[in-house]
Amino acid sequence: MGVDRISVSRKILLLFLSLTILRRGWAEVVPSLCELRVKDKNKVYHYSLSSPRPKFPHGILSEDGFYKVTANGTILWFQLCGSMVFNHNPPLCVNCEDCGGLHCGMGCGALVSNKVEGYPVCNTLGKPSSTTISRRDEKKSGTGVIVKMINPGTRGNCSLTVTIMCDSDRVQGPETLQVHGTCEYYTELKHPLGCANIVSSGANGLGWFGTLMIIILCVFGVYLLAGAAFRHFVLHIRGIDVIPNVEFWASLPHRTQGLFLSIMRRFRGPSHNHRSSYSPVNF
Repeated sequence: MGVDRISVSRKILLLFLSLTILRRGWAEVVPSLCELRVKDKNKVYHYSLSSPRPKFPHGILSEDGFYKVTANGTILWFQLCGSMVFNHNPPLCVNCEDCGGLHCGMGCGALVSNKVEGYPVCNTLGKPSSTTISRRDEKKSGTGVIVKMINPGTRGNCSLTVTIMCDSDRVQGPETLQVHGTCEYYTELKHPLGCANIVSSGANGLGWFGTLMIIILCVFGVYLLAGAAFRHFVLHIRGIDVIPNVEFWASLPHRTQGLFLSIMRRFRGPSHNHRSSYSPVNF
């Protein structure tokens, strides 16, 4: 009985520690910073990287808890729209106080490891709260976004820039890693959430014709109101005659009908019942 109780107690303790680690890893999630709405011409493009999809319940967040890319001895770990989570094989490097300390990698959004005199030395590139998002292409708003994280507390102004390209069919993790300057890292990946959702489309405004029609209607309304007020208060006219030029407006339907029939006769030519005013002459 005592052995069973100890075994159960250990399981509960392990479960509690696991939930604590997961909570710590996922505590800092910034969905609002991973959204972008761009109006381009007649369309509005909406990106929401942290929104769940049927095939991606965590949005663009890696289900492993982190993305990883290696190049020339440099190892980069990062997570998008949240902190990283390491359930196994955490980063083993020194100088990790700014990204979790003893739980290295659990306190930031991007971490890089470089060999210095044969020892792996870590450097924090950014935290989720510093995330910014922008269009990948200013001319093609629906082709992807650029996510950038910075660590302003470092000496070299370290940062990570991730280009997320639109690919509606598959996910392709980061495969390349570039370094600009001393501590500016760049990588890219493909993901369906890198494709924009067009939430609105239509005409941008009324156009010149719609604006012209509104102006004409407004002028006509002012004309009727001003004319009716003048005839009512100054000329003391009552009833329907208060409308200015009421005879013209009353005859307008008949005038329009006559104009329409005249145009139709001009295009159709004389009818077969129409008799010429000239009589045939026999020689």
